[in-house]
Amino acid sequence: MPSTLPPLDTLRAFEAAARLGSFSAAAEVLNLTHGAISRQVAKLERWLGLKLFLRAARGVKLTPDGDRLYVSTREAFALIGAYSDRWTEPRGSSVVRLSALPSVSSRWLMPRLSKLEGGDLRILFSVDHRQIDLEDEGIDLALRCGRGEVPGRVSLQLFDEWCFPVASPELAKKIGNGDPKRLLGYPLLHDSSATGWRAWFAEQGLDYRPAVHDRRFEDYSLVLDAAACGLGIALARPPLAQRDLDAGRVVQVDPRIARNSVSYWLDRPPGKLRGAAAELARRLAAEAGVTPTALAIFLDTD
Repeated sequence: MPSTLPPLDTLRAFEAAARLGSFSAAAEVLNLTHGAISRQVAKLERWLGLKLFLRAARGVKLTPDGDRLYVSTREAFALIGAYSDRWTEPRGSSVVRLSALPSVSSRWLMPRLSKLEGGDLRILFSVDHRQIDLEDEGIDLALRCGRGEVPGRVSLQLFDEWCFPVASPELAKKIGNGDPKRLLGYPLLHDSSATGWRAWFAEQGLDYRPAVHDRRFEDYSLVLDAAACGLGIALARPPLAQRDLDAGRVVQVDPRIARNSVSYWLDRPPGKLRGAAAELARRLAAEAGVTPTALAIFLDTD
C-alpha cells in the first residue's frame, strides 16, 4: 500500500458504496450523482492499484481487497466521528451544492440568501477560485465570472458588468473632475485580472498598462476594501459593489462607464438537474433578471 493517504472524497464514496452495496444508494446518501460515485471509486482503485468492487445483479459486491479496505475505512471513520466535533454537512434531496467565487458569494449571494433558500431548499456553498469538474466534485450549480460558455458544462449568462471608477470620499476630493487620464497618476486597484481597467480606459481612447504604484489583490472584496481605505482607485462592478456605494464607503470619481469583457454565468453539469437544483437555478435567474426563454433552454439542455 502507498505510504500516503488517498483523497478523502474517494474514501467517503467508497465507504458509502461498500456499506450500502450500491453506487446509486451511495449517491443518494452523499447527495451526489451515480457518475460522481463511480468516478471517485475508479480514482481510488487507480490510486491503490486494486480492484475494489465487482458488478452484481443488483448493485455491487466487494472484492477481497475491497472488503479489507472497507473494514479499515469504517473503523477510521468511526474513530474520527467519535473524537471530532467538526461541523457535519447537511445532506438530503433539498440540499443544493453551489460553487462560487468568494466575492460573488459575499457580495451578491449573501444579501439574497434568505430569498434563495425559501421553503425547504438549503444551499451548501463551495467557495473556490478554481474551475473544477462539477460532476466529479458533486456540485449542482456554479456561479463564475468569464468570457463565455465552458466546454463540458451547460451555461446561462446572468448579467454583464458596467464599470466606473470609485475611491474613498477623501481620495475622491483630491482626484476631482477632468480628463480620464488624470486617474493614471493615482494607484489603480484590481483583482487577479486587469481586464476591467483595460476595458474602461480603452472606452476612453487610452491604453492602460499596470504601473509600479498600482496594486493587485486576489479577490474583488479586497479591492473594494483597499479603495475604502484610501489606497487607490478601484472599478465599481455593479451589482457586486452596490452595498459599498450605498453605504458611502466608496464614491464615484468619474462619470464614464464601460462594459467589462467578462460577465457572470450560471453553470451546471450535463444531464438532468435534481428538483432542488432546478428550483435554485430559477431563483438565481429571477434575481439576475434572466428571461424565461433563456432559463428554459438552460434547464432543458442535456
